[in-house]
Amino acid sequence: MKIDVLTLFPEMFDGVFGASILGKAKEKGIVSLQAVNFRNYSNNKHNTVDDYPYGGGGGMVLKPEPVFAAVEDLAVEPDVAPRVILMCPQGETFTQRKAEELSRERHLVLICGHYEGYDERIREHLVTDELSIGDYVLTGGEIPAMTVIDSVVRLLPGVLGNESSAVTDSYSTGLLEHPHYTRPPEFRGWTVPDVLISGHHGRIDSWRREQSLLRTLIRRPELLDKVELSKKERLWLEEQRKALRTEYEME
Repeated sequence: MKIDVLTLFPEMFDGVFGASILGKAKEKGIVSLQAVNFRNYSNNKHNTVDDYPYGGGGGMVLKPEPVFAAVEDLAVEPDVAPRVILMCPQGETFTQRKAEELSRERHLVLICGHYEGYDERIREHLVTDELSIGDYVLTGGEIPAMTVIDSVVRLLPGVLGNESSAVTDSYSTGLLEHPHYTRPPEFRGWTVPDVLISGHHGRIDSWRREQSLLRTLIRRPELLDKVELSKKERLWLEEQRKALRTEYEME
């Protein structure tokens, strides 16, 4: 996979692209990561990439020329149309499902803005997706872009040491992930659940599924509406809801 980021601050990506999972994925040749300063594509002597908005108002607006020119220059493979993603607070909320969708692409271009907004022609005639990582305001699109890239790259085959890790992560199954434990079996009087050291894989799998369901019920109950559940699981969840209500009323 090839991932290009259009930004006015490419130095922000130096450490991120060279460390941890992303750095290892680059070393293995699984992904190509590049941060491009789209100021280099400005067509004026002052290298400006923004201008005042038509109609007045505060702030500056990102001009279309340098962004179009940069994307067109990066789209060099004739048989591969890049997925062009605008990092934008107005965009679709980024989810694990979206990460899985993007991980199947061959070329991603992420655009990071830093001004009041984008010229609307960028939205209408260049980008394929607009993504937001949450309902809050950041200085620019760089940190959201890093979030998207990290989430997507770890899904590529060969990136993680344990291929099942990405499959069982929170949100990949639609549920929050079950609790994890490691050695020692007892720490300061707190012990590991017996089932996890029983060696009985069927019981372990059942325990983990129940714990995922329970944790999702407590922390993100709205996610359960999107998960396919068996009749037995629905009955078990209803029992847990009643128990939680009773516990709440007794407090």
